Amino acid sequence: MAGIFKAYDIRGTYGKDVDEEIAYKIGRAFVTYLGCKKVLVGKDTRLSTPSLSEALIRGITDQGADVLDIGLSTTDMFYFAENYTGLEAGIMVTASHNPGQYNGFKLIRAKAAPIGAGSGIEEIEKLCNENNFQDPGTKGSVTQHEGVLDQFVEFVQSKADVKSIKPLRVVMDAGNGMAGFVAPKMFANTNIEVIPLFFELDGNFPNHEANPLLEENRQELIAKVKETKADFGVGFDGDSDRCFFVDDNGQFIDGDFMTGLLGSYLLETNPGATIFFDVRSSKYTHDVITKAGGRPFMWMVGHALTKPKMKAEKALFGGEVSGHFYFLFDDYYADNSYLPVFLAAEMVSKKGQKLSELISDKNNYFISGEINSTVKDADAIMKEIEETYGPKGEIVRIDGLSIVADKWWLNIRKSNTEPLLRLNCEADSQENLNKLRDDLLAIIRR
Repeated sequence: MAGIFKAYDIRGTYGKDVDEEIAYKIGRAFVTYLGCKKVLVGKDTRLSTPSLSEALIRGITDQGADVLDIGLSTTDMFYFAENYTGLEAGIMVTASHNPGQYNGFKLIRAKAAPIGAGSGIEEIEKLCNENNFQDPGTKGSVTQHEGVLDQFVEFVQSKADVKSIKPLRVVMDAGNGMAGFVAPKMFANTNIEVIPLFFELDGNFPNHEANPLLEENRQELIAKVKETKADFGVGFDGDSDRCFFVDDNGQFIDGDFMTGLLGSYLLETNPGATIFFDVRSSKYTHDVITKAGGRPFMWMVGHALTKPKMKAEKALFGGEVSGHFYFLFDDYYADNSYLPVFLAAEMVSKKGQKLSELISDKNNYFISGEINSTVKDADAIMKEIEETYGPKGEIVRIDGLSIVADKWWLNIRKSNTEPLLRLNCEADSQENLNKLRDDLLAIIRR
C-alpha cells in the first residue's frame, strides 16, 4: 500500500496499487478510526469503481457501521449529500482527474471536512497496514438513497441568482466524466443553453483525459466555443469537483484569475469578506480582491489544507490555480463546480459585458505557470534560491518558499511524493518574467 495514501486522498493504479482487498481494509479502518455508525458512499464512473465500492462497503459493514449508498455522484454532490442527510462520515470512490486506469478514495468527516495529511489519513493507513480489526459483533446494513441529484440541483440553484441570467450559450466539456451526469439537470429550465461535449459516461475516457488543467485536454472545448460563437466554455474534471473556463474568444482562463474575478463579484454583496487563493496565484487575484474591498488571504495548495483554514478565518470563498472553487455553504465549506458557472453567467448578464472583457486586466500580468523539475537535493537548491533572492524581497513560508518583491515574486515547493521542485513566478513584464524564470531554472537544473 506504500504510496497510495496521499496528502489529500488515497489514489493509485487499479490492480497494481489499489484493489478490492485494499478497498475492504480501508472500509474497516475508516470506521475504526472515526468510530462512526453510518457512512455515506458515492461513486464515479470508472470501470473499476463498482467492484471497489462493493469491497469498500463490505469492509464498512463488517466493521459494524451502516452504509447510505447514493450511487453515481460527482464529488461536490457527494459533499452536499453528506450534509443534507446529516451524516458525519463519507467516502467517495474516485481518482478525480487521473487517467482511467487509476482509482481511489476521498475521505470526509462531518461537515465535509477532508481527511488528509495531518488530519487522519496517516492513522487510517496504519490501521490498514496492521490489518488487526476488532470484531464489532454485528454487521451494518446498506440502504440505497435515490433522489440526491434533484436535491443537489435545487440546492446549487438556490445559491445563485438564476433569474437574473439572460439567454446565454455555454459549451461544456464533461470529458466522459461525472459532469455528464449532473450538468443536463443542473442547467435545464435556466437561460443557459448547454452545448455538450462528451457527456456520455465512459470510464475509458475515450476522447481525452478528464483533466482540463492540461492544455491538450481542452482543445475540443476551445474549438467548439469558437465554432459556435458561444458566450464562454467550461471544462470539468473526472469527478466534477473542478471546473475550468474558456472565454468567448476561446482563451483559457487560469483558476487563479477566475478566483479573483468571482471573488470580486461576490464582494459586491458581501463587502469586506475574506477570499482565499493559493501560493501559486497571480498578483491579479490579490489586486482585484483588494480593489473590491475584500480581504485577500494566501494559503497552501490542496483542498484538505485549504478548507479547514477557510473555516478558521471565516472566509466566504476561495479558489486555486487547479480549478478548485470553495464556498461557504450554510455552516460548512465545500468544493463546487456548478455554482461558478452560474456566477460567471450572472456577471455576463448583469454587467452587459463579455467574459473576455470582464477578465481583460489579466493581460497586464505575466506569470510562468507551474514548472516541474526533477532534482537530487531540493533543500540545497531552495537554500541557494533563498540566499540569492531573499535579500531582494519579503520571505514567506506558507507553502514552500515564497519571495515577494515590488515587481516580481516566486514560489518554490517540494512535491509530497516525487523528487520534484515546483516553480511558479511572476513579473511586471514578459521580458522580466523570462529573465526571472530562466535565472531560477539555471539554479534548479544546474
